Amino acid sequence: MDSFEWNKIIGAVLGTAIFIFVVRVVAENIYEPEKPAKPGYVVEGVVENPAGGGAAAPAEEALPDWGTVLAKADVAAGKATSAKCEACHDLSNAKTTKIGPPLFGVVDRPRASIAGFSYSGAMKAKGGNWTYDELFKFLKSPGAYIPGTKMSFAGISKADDRINLIAFLRSNADAPAAIPAPKPAAAAAPTPAESAPKAGATPATPSTPAGSPVPVPTTSDTAKTATPAQVGNKK
Repeated sequence: MDSFEWNKIIGAVLGTAIFIFVVRVVAENIYEPEKPAKPGYVVEGVVENPAGGGAAAPAEEALPDWGTVLAKADVAAGKATSAKCEACHDLSNAKTTKIGPPLFGVVDRPRASIAGFSYSGAMKAKGGNWTYDELFKFLKSPGAYIPGTKMSFAGISKADDRINLIAFLRSNADAPAAIPAPKPAAAAAPTPAESAPKAGATPATPSTPAGSPVPVPTTSDTAKTATPAQVGNKK
């Protein structure tokens, strides 16, 4: 086989490869699927990373009134949820260090306080105690709440699941942490109808309080304010 035949074979192969490449590019542009702006459902345990890298910051949410929610929390459901923690943490009173530090008595314990465990610099720098609020925010998305933590757990999105888990973790201790008193109910603000002056009421003056009824002139008051013409008729 001479060089001319080889050139034809090589040219055919290259032409076929180029044709396949062009068809693939065109097909991808035509049939590219449109991704929804919001997923139809959230898969528990999967972390979505933003374009810049790192865990996405969790949306701000109201903190529970622990004096109210802990009394109604489902501790049994919280214990079932704690199975997600047991892959890396010991929950028993043996307080064995595994991949993560032991969680027995963790509620209100100082952060990064287990001797011998190698905490991340971010966890040490955070400081403070594992209060109810801190656990609630951390368990939603550990990597977003404390960037740089070694804990790779995706988090628990549902607030009720976190409340039940924290209620179980509180009970899982030699001396459970105290439950704070319920927060007082906020005083209801007056409605526009209540704050508006009543019909027939006078505006506030130094001598007349706001909302006082309009005084009705009496006969004697009328006589005191008689006009000059009325006085002339009486003479």
